[in-house]
This record gives sequence, structure tokens and C-alpha cells, in this order.
Amino acid sequence: MTNTTPLITLAGVGLLDLLPLLYGSIWAPRIVLQEYQAKAPPTEPDLTQLSWLRVVDVTIDPTLPLLDVGEAAAISLAQMVGARLILLDERKARRIAAQLGLPLAGTLAVLLRAKQLGYILALRPPITQMLNQGRRFHPDLLARLLAEAGE
Repeated sequence: MTNTTPLITLAGVGLLDLLPLLYGSIWAPRIVLQEYQAKAPPTEPDLTQLSWLRVVDVTIDPTLPLLDVGEAAAISLAQMVGARLILLDERKARRIAAQLGLPLAGTLAVLLRAKQLGYILALRPPITQMLNQGRRFHPDLLARLLAEAGE
């Protein structure tokens, strides 16, 4: 299960293919696909062509606090299907997912797992690319992550 930001971020550093390697089939609400298509540069992969991405229609849970529509749809879908993991990067969405008891990870956790399993050699290069593309991460989070990765 994912919202838009992890897809755009991983695609932006050429590592979108880590998702099926690590998690198999990924589900995304249709609104997430639409947000990706609106926000991703034209050079990024066409998500409609990815066999591992399952796009589904979802009704947003009206009891969720105010969130971006893609985040709310991803959380609603995760609740509906009992997702084993939801990928979210935004702090408010992560807080709400955690309060709902949803298992969650962010893009950096995807990279760490990929390194631990040998799919990538180092975290620093894709993180540097992400930072150069305007992604923001708390310095303490980056320090902990790089230490855990042995970098």
C-alpha cells in the first residue's frame, strides 16, 4: 500500500523497482496514480504499465482527520484490506496511520531494507539525489539511518 510521495521519490532516483523486489505486489488508490501522473516528470515510469502495481478505487474514510486526498485514500485502503504495510513519508499521515495501528514505513526505510538485502550497495547516493531533488529529511533521522546501514 502506498501514497504518492514514495512512488515519486523512488522513481526520481531510479529505484522504483525496489518496491516489487521487497514487497511483491503494491496496491495504490486510483487517486494516488492520478497524483503521480500529475506531479512526476514525463521522464518517470508510467505506473499504468507496471504489472506489480494494483490500482484500486477506494472510498475515503470520513472519520480520518484532514489529510491530503492521496494520503487519506491510502490509509483508508490499508484499513479496508488489512494491509501488511503502508508506505507514507508525510509526518501527519504517518502519525495518523500509527494511531490506527497500521504497520508503516517510509521511503528511507525502503532504502535501508534494500541495502540490508543486497539490492543496493549504499544509502548515501540515493539519499543525496533525493536531497538534491528537494526532498527534506531531518538530519537526526539521516544520521540514525546511515549509522544503522554502517555508512
